Amino acid sequence: MVNLLVDLDERFGPDALVGALRGIENAGYSAAYDATSARDMERLPAWIDMIFGGTWGCEADVGRNVVACSEDEFAGFATYEPMGLRFKWLRGLAVQPGVGIFGPFGVAAEHRGSGVGPHLLTAALAALRECGYDRALIPAVGEEKLVEYYVRHSGARIVESFEKGAFHERRYRTLVLASGSGTNFQAVLDAARGGRLPLDISSLVCNRSDAVVLERARAASIPATCVVWDRSNESRAAYDARLLEVVSQAEPDLVLLLGWMHLFDETFVRTFGDRAINIHPAYLPLDQNAEMVTCPGRTGGDEADEQPAFRGAHAVRDALNAGAKWTGATAHELSVGADRGRVLVRKPVRLPAGADLDAAMTLLRPVEHKVVAGGIMRWIYER
Repeated sequence: MVNLLVDLDERFGPDALVGALRGIENAGYSAAYDATSARDMERLPAWIDMIFGGTWGCEADVGRNVVACSEDEFAGFATYEPMGLRFKWLRGLAVQPGVGIFGPFGVAAEHRGSGVGPHLLTAALAALRECGYDRALIPAVGEEKLVEYYVRHSGARIVESFEKGAFHERRYRTLVLASGSGTNFQAVLDAARGGRLPLDISSLVCNRSDAVVLERARAASIPATCVVWDRSNESRAAYDARLLEVVSQAEPDLVLLLGWMHLFDETFVRTFGDRAINIHPAYLPLDQNAEMVTCPGRTGGDEADEQPAFRGAHAVRDALNAGAKWTGATAHELSVGADRGRVLVRKPVRLPAGADLDAAMTLLRPVEHKVVAGGIMRWIYER
């Protein structure tokens, strides 16, 4: 992986910005520049999540964007000046005075070769210069062809090289909290033992003695503990204290909530909130306080693509009962409010007409596995 640097000289002056936006239009697209406050831009992160996946939607949401649209659909985007990103590769040149961040940047597959990509690149770099930066950092470029692309179209040069693996040379001691069948537990365990996730799954805690996940743990020789709440004989406060003690004694680096059906008290969140990740079977909004989520759709303002943020224990069932068009999966940090922590990774899933709960879950499970893995890796890369 490399970080690239671009000198924002006169090549990226005001005329370059105007010319790049005109070039987008001459290629047959409409262009929007620095349109983060426009209603349509709320759809951009959702479209990015659907087309590209990973963390790009989250990154675009905290930055400014140049977008190209074909009729009323997004075709490509370039983000610039994203704020508050914590990735380890942004702790060198990226924090020096006068350096602005470029990216993420992408063009949908059906629009590649149209010539719109270089114009988006130039427009975003020129916009960074307009913001007062004199250099642009293009971070974490892994493909040689993409490096060549940036060199050819922007004059970028390699300034920092690194191996992503160097950021997770250690394995993180991980405790899993789960309440159900444990499909996500099994997927994470398989990925860890297969070397795809740098985790050591040290133990499982379950709050149901009949949960299938306990059988999965036994088969994998993972120590498992049942911490069941008998509501008739134990107060909520006493149970929460007992649960906290069990988890604390395991001394985990990371706590994974993989289908855990119990809300935590403030003490637990305060103790483990910055090292706990929850997987939730819904496409949640990036704004933790929002009650509605914008889903992928046309840019023309189709309100049917805004739907409730289905939080809580029965998110998929609730989405089906509400006639929602979308479900999805979200990996987020732990918070006191149910399913309201900072989003790490999310992915939308379109619900087929007439889908029942079994069909929806069949579609959702492989997406959950990818999202939780993506959330884990983002957490590691931000440590």
